[in-house]
Formats: sequence, structure tokens, C-alpha cells
Amino acid sequence: MSDLGPPRLRVGVIGTGRVGAVLGAALRRAGHELVAVTAVSDVSRLRAEALLPGVPILDLPAVVLDVDLVLVAVPDDALPGLIVGLAETDNVHPGQFWCHPAGRFGIEVLDPATRMGALPLALHPVMTFTGTSLDLSRLSDCPFGVTAPEVLRPVAEALVVEMGGDPFWVPEEHRSTYHAALAYGSNYLITLVAQCLDLLRHAGLENPQRLVAPLLSASLDNALRLGDQALTGPVARGDADSVADHIRAIEEVSPEAASAYRALGRLTADRAVGAGLLKARDAEALLEVLGEGRGR
Repeated sequence: MSDLGPPRLRVGVIGTGRVGAVLGAALRRAGHELVAVTAVSDVSRLRAEALLPGVPILDLPAVVLDVDLVLVAVPDDALPGLIVGLAETDNVHPGQFWCHPAGRFGIEVLDPATRMGALPLALHPVMTFTGTSLDLSRLSDCPFGVTAPEVLRPVAEALVVEMGGDPFWVPEEHRSTYHAALAYGSNYLITLVAQCLDLLRHAGLENPQRLVAPLLSASLDNALRLGDQALTGPVARGDADSVADHIRAIEEVSPEAASAYRALGRLTADRAVGAGLLKARDAEALLEVLGEGRGR
């Protein structure tokens, strides 16, 4: 071990998809040695060659054989079975760090490896990946959801910092809620904005992005700063007639979008009441309109 800095690790990467290749490159940039990677598809091989030039592409047993850290970067649904399979075939070696970047899981999914002497870490970057070198710069100050045994917490957080990220501790028992919340906000925000643009196009507006960009950007900023106190619009005001008119208009374009408007309206009304922005008596007529099938 050098006295000039933290110990450098020999790293093997299982899976060179968009996330695995980028995190492998980030660890390499931090001074760790990338020993080998797996790459099944032609796209993965090309990505490995682009982001990890010179790193051998080997089969699974060879990738995990002589390394200090195994980064398992496979799709969430494939992770539990893969860990079980690697443990059952004696491809886990005591003293190795075993790490995954899956948001859905904490360290419990690594239990088969942990029982064989592995040291489990869950490091989830809160970012969307392109699988290109652009992602390396985006890792700067990127939040990472970190879960690990308490004794390994300093190691987990140090690895995140070395990759350029900002570690946030996520308790094991709340990992599913943590990941659901991120998906709720990120994925459905895109759906919401795309549906908004579709409705505006149906209303005859060209380039609706220019129209809504300032409004939506301000709404996001207000929500992050003020929370429920940023709520505005007819639902927060209790304008049941306006809401009923919205539902009729949206339903002519997309019944599915109208159904989503109702569901979000009910949730918004509940939050507005809880925040003291809407009186309960004013919410009654509103919730009647927002009931499924009402307002038609």
C-alpha cells in the first residue's frame, strides 16, 4: 500500500452496458486498474473498446478471478439470478468488494456473494446514461445512492467521491421506496411534458416547446424550493368548473390523458388541502368532478 494516497484496486466489470462501461472508465480515471470486462453483444464490445481501450474482454470466471473489486452492472431484473449463479459456481472469492449500481436493490441482493466472504456495496448513480464519454463529465457532483454495511460505508462513499460523485446514504429497508421515488419523478415527468406538448399541437400550436419551456422550468424550480406551497392553478384554487372543462377538452383528444389528469388532480387536491392552500369544503365539488367518469 502506498503512503501517497488510498490503495488502488484491481477491478473487473461484469456488463459493459451504458452504466458499466462508464463507471468502469470513471474508476480507471481515478487510478484503479481495470483488469478485465465482459461484453456479450457487439454494441457492448464496441462500447468497451471506446471507453476502456486496452482492457481485455474475457469470460465471467476470468473477469472475477484476480480482482479486488467486482462491478456487476447488469439489468436490475437479471441481477439476483446472476449473483446466485456466480456464487453457486464458486466465482466469488473472499475479501473481494462486490458492487452493483442498480437503484432498486441495496446489499441484500448480494447476500449469496456475501456469505462466501465478499464485501457488498450498492452505489447507484442518479443520472441517465448515454454510454458515451459524455457521461464521464456528467458524473461530476452526480448524486449516488449508497448502501453498505456500516463498517464499509467509508469505502463506499470514497469510491463515489473518486468517481466524481456526491454520496447520499440510503438505508437498506428504504431502497425500493428510494428507487420508486426517482422513477416517479424522472420517468413520469417526461410522460407529463410529452403529453402536454401533444395537447398543444392538437390545439394548433407550432413549436409548443418554446411556449411551455419557461413555464415548466419555473414550475420545477418553484417545486424544488417551495414544495406544496408552489401549487397553483384551478385545482389548488378549487375551481371545479375550470377543471371540468379541462377534462372534457382533454378527453376529446385522449381518454387516457384525461384519466391521468383526474388522478393527478385528486392527488394535487389532497396535497393542497394538507398544505392549507385549499379549504376542505372547497375541495368537495372539485373531487366530485375529478371522480372517474365525471366531467364528461
